[in-house]
Amino acid sequence: MKKSLSGIIQLIVAALSLTTAQAQGTHMSTYCNPINIDYTYAVYDAHKDISYRSGADPAVVEFRNEYYMFVTRSMGYWHSTDLQNWSFIHPEKWYFQGSNAPAAFNYKDSVLYVAGDPSGSMSVLYTDNPKKGDWKATPSILWDLQDPALFIDDDGQAYMYWGSSNTYPLRVKKLDKEHRFKPSEETVELFKLHGDQHGWERFGENHADTALAGYMEGAWMTKHGGKYYLQYAAPGTEFNVYGDGVYVSDSPLGPFTYAPNNPVSYKPGGFANGAGHGSTVEGPGGQYWHFGSATVSVNMNWERRISMFPTHFDKDGLMHVNTYFGDYPHFAPAIAGREGAFAGWMLLSYKKPVKASSVLQDFRADHMVDENIKTFWVAENNNDQQWVEIDLQKPGRVHAIQLNYHDYKSDLYGKVHGLYHRYLITGSTDGKNWVTLVDRSDNHTDVPNDYVELGTPQTVRYIRFQNIHAPTTNLAVSGLRVFGQGQGKAPQKVRSFSVNRRTDRRDAMISWEKQPDAQGYNVLWGIAPDKLYSSWLVYGDNTLELKSLSVDQTYYFSVEAFNENGVSARTKVVKVE
Repeated sequence: MKKSLSGIIQLIVAALSLTTAQAQGTHMSTYCNPINIDYTYAVYDAHKDISYRSGADPAVVEFRNEYYMFVTRSMGYWHSTDLQNWSFIHPEKWYFQGSNAPAAFNYKDSVLYVAGDPSGSMSVLYTDNPKKGDWKATPSILWDLQDPALFIDDDGQAYMYWGSSNTYPLRVKKLDKEHRFKPSEETVELFKLHGDQHGWERFGENHADTALAGYMEGAWMTKHGGKYYLQYAAPGTEFNVYGDGVYVSDSPLGPFTYAPNNPVSYKPGGFANGAGHGSTVEGPGGQYWHFGSATVSVNMNWERRISMFPTHFDKDGLMHVNTYFGDYPHFAPAIAGREGAFAGWMLLSYKKPVKASSVLQDFRADHMVDENIKTFWVAENNNDQQWVEIDLQKPGRVHAIQLNYHDYKSDLYGKVHGLYHRYLITGSTDGKNWVTLVDRSDNHTDVPNDYVELGTPQTVRYIRFQNIHAPTTNLAVSGLRVFGQGQGKAPQKVRSFSVNRRTDRRDAMISWEKQPDAQGYNVLWGIAPDKLYSSWLVYGDNTLELKSLSVDQTYYFSVEAFNENGVSARTKVVKVE
């Protein structure tokens, strides 16, 4: 029987989409947080049979025009040529249970230094060949260090910063680089948290814990424009408000001045929350990037992922990390002129109807589209008969898809070799005729947060995920996120926007009138009308209690609405004394 012309066209389209899908992954123009690396399984809680991946405290450095990322307890580290595609290195020599909150520093492209012994008593490791990983150790021992940060200034003087405490300040010692990194006798105490003055340093989810003090940790030093930017994390890694602040000085030893726009790295809303305990590195084209820890904290508090954000220093020397739409697609570091810019692709899958082949207990399929990394679908079985289908309700032009797996009773520990994920994602305009969007049917790599940019965008209404192989005991997915452009209109500008600063000046209640066609809103604030460097993505609601303000700082606020079709104009900026 002869095929109809329309049928032949559909076959050609399917073949073309398969070809482009097979080319995806290594030459994408965009990336999406959390970044997709083969995260190591934690061993902290193996005695309790609690299995989960964790990637946190990333120390990212450039060395000979390439990049290395050292991550807590990962049994090795990652290498990249472009800050986008990472491959794991099994070094010849390394810490038996992985490094802990590691420090790293590139000295004049001659030697790469690392410190991060989990005991806190450590030598400085060094190598000129990190791809081989033939690490050697200096004889000198640095005692009782937690969360170290190594910095060597342009004059060759070395410094070690450290601290992880809800009581003690960050500290620093000079190191004698020419004599085995021998530490100085003098310890300089720098600064500690002041939650009574800086709202974002308060403990708890949404800074709501009034009993416990926040933790100061994760120091990292960046020198820029002759200034020293000492970054630190607060208030706790398991919270949505985990972020990084910065103090600035003319000297590595201080005195340091608190930056008025703190926290500089802050992402409390959206799918992947948290942007703390990170590192800042200069990437391709001189663009800076900040890597931070994003919380999952379902199986255990220490269940985390890694995100990266474009970072800038403004004309007044203020460092700021751009987390605006921070877990949506952004242009990759190697895309000159657009590196780090928001791609403008919106979320087509948010709270859309979902069907699944099977559901285990209460781990429903609609958890995959609720933009909550802590909720997830679990299939009754982990086999190639499991599928999920999303009805986008209206046709949309799909540009990219992110598939986030979850560890539900995975029973894996440490750096497990040979893990891989295989699946197929197809799309349809009518629910009957399907074209391939993403083909991972012959994938041989571990992709727990897989993000795929389609080589050729496709206009579809239905999205279907077909499992082929997941390396875990159970098939569990926390987010099947479809990005693209709807065919309707963006929301109108938000009305009735108000900011009520509380008697406790660290807090403000922000409200606005709900827009009928809005998925969510971005609340933006900063210390000047042209410095709205902070943002909080809110889904559904039309209020936000913001508890991250500094007592003695004036702020400026605005809000915008968004949906699958685009983003509204922002409201007029409101000044709040």
